[in-house]
Amino acid sequence: MTKVIMIEDDKEIAELLKEYLYKFNIELVNFETAEGGLNALKENADGFDLLILDLTLPDSDGLEVCKSVSQLYALPIIISSARGDYSDIVTGLEIGADDYVAKPYNPRELVARIRALTRRKASNKSNVAGNNEVDNGGGFEIDENKMLIKKNGKTVDLTSAEYELFLLLYKNKGNVITRDYILENIKTMSYESIDRTVDVLIGRIRKKIGDDTRNPKYIKSIRGYGYKFYSDEN
Repeated sequence: MTKVIMIEDDKEIAELLKEYLYKFNIELVNFETAEGGLNALKENADGFDLLILDLTLPDSDGLEVCKSVSQLYALPIIISSARGDYSDIVTGLEIGADDYVAKPYNPRELVARIRALTRRKASNKSNVAGNNEVDNGGGFEIDENKMLIKKNGKTVDLTSAEYELFLLLYKNKGNVITRDYILENIKTMSYESIDRTVDVLIGRIRKKIGDDTRNPKYIKSIRGYGYKFYSDEN
C-alpha cells in the first residue's frame, strides 16, 4: 500500500481524503501543523512515499516547509492549496515541489497524480541491475536502479520531476527535445497549461549540475524548439 503523509490544517478535507484514498490502496496520514509533519518525517521519512502539502498552515508558510523537505528528503511533493496564483506555483516548483493541485479539486485527480509520482519510483526499483551509464566527457554517472545521478563523483540532489527530465535529455544527447515532447513523456509533470514550467525545471537542473545559467554548457535552449543536452562527445 502506498503511504502518503499530508500536512493540512482542514480536518474535514483530511478525513474525506483519507477515506477516499484508502479505496485506491493509498494510506493517508495527516498532520494539522508543519511542526507535526516535519517531526514525523524526521522520525521516519523512509516510511512515506509522498508528501501532500497545504501552503496555508497555522504555524508556518507552506512554501518554507516545501523548501525544507526538498532539501532534507528524497520525497515527491504535491502542493495542494487554494493559493492558485501563478507566482505560488512557480515558486513551489523552484524550491522542490513536483506537482501542484489547486483547491477545490476532484479527489480522483489527486489519485492520478499520486500514482504518476510514485509509479516511476516503483518501476525503477524493479529494474534489473546494470542500468548504470557513465559519461566520461561530462563527468556524469547515472544509476537508474537507485534513481541516482552523480556529477564528478558527487551526488546531484534532484526532485522526481527534475530527475525524470534530466534523464530524458541525457538519453537523447545531441538531439533537440521539444517542450511538447517533454510534457508528453515526463509522467511527473502535469502543468500543460503553464507555459514556463519546463523552463523552471530546466533552470533548477542547471543550477544543481553546476551549469552556467547564462551560458550553459550541458543543457542549451534552442529558440523556438526546445532543449538540447550536450556533452564533450557532441
